[in-house]
Amino acid sequence: MTGVLDGRAAIVTGGSHGLGLEIARTYLAAGARVLVCARDATALERARTELESAADPTSIETVAADVSEPGDVEALVAHALERFSRVDVLVNNAGVYGPKGQIDDVVWDEWEHAIRVNLLGSVLCCRAVVPHFRASGYGKIIQLSGGGATAPLPRLSAYAVSKAAVVRFAETLAEELRGTGIDVNAIAPGALNTRLLDEVLEAGPERVGDAFYERALEQHATGGTPLELPARLALFLASAESDGITGKLISAPWDPWEEFPSHAEDLTGTDVYTLRRIVPADRGLSWG
Repeated sequence: MTGVLDGRAAIVTGGSHGLGLEIARTYLAAGARVLVCARDATALERARTELESAADPTSIETVAADVSEPGDVEALVAHALERFSRVDVLVNNAGVYGPKGQIDDVVWDEWEHAIRVNLLGSVLCCRAVVPHFRASGYGKIIQLSGGGATAPLPRLSAYAVSKAAVVRFAETLAEELRGTGIDVNAIAPGALNTRLLDEVLEAGPERVGDAFYERALEQHATGGTPLELPARLALFLASAESDGITGKLISAPWDPWEEFPSHAEDLTGTDVYTLRRIVPADRGLSWG
């Protein structure tokens, strides 16, 4: 998809490493100008050096920012508009696992901080870019979800709660913006071998539970989902090829997203790829 983002400008939060950095790299290769933000200025500078080694340095901008702080978010978007004169794509990738352990044992301030970063940070970034998208009649918002959105994650409750919430927020925002030319979708990236996995392994089974720890060990050994796969999905959702696809939670490794343009009517007219309540009839039960 080389050149599919020519002339477009994107903001990628949490882009100093891992998937965020891979998405930034993919967008640059597709012709976009990209502003990458992260809290760690040193890591951000390393990321910039790495990106500049493979792309036009004039297409890259970096800003140290905390997405949970309204002032930082406002300054971030203002910087992107000043630097690029436009913003077409927002990727809400910044996120943390938060505290690990039983809910009555974790530090409350750490639990609350995870909600502020993962959920409120995403909402703040959307609030900041939506007026500009409305003015231009076009925009793409891409929210990174996680395993906590679709299944319980005992001992990782802040992460699970925040990721379920951002998916429902993406669905809700998509409905608010339907018909405006602005698409909002969430990505389930798969099991990635990033710093979040390192955190789980460091915490150990006594904090995350035996089952989750064993799965993490297996994922670490097998390599997990390649970063390139969710980055390619993020590119598809940022491109004109996905125009009109909105309000969906899409799995990078499991869903046939490359075929979505040929199923536009089904995607628009049904609740496929969304979070919904399961009733007895959905499981073949006759009661209820």
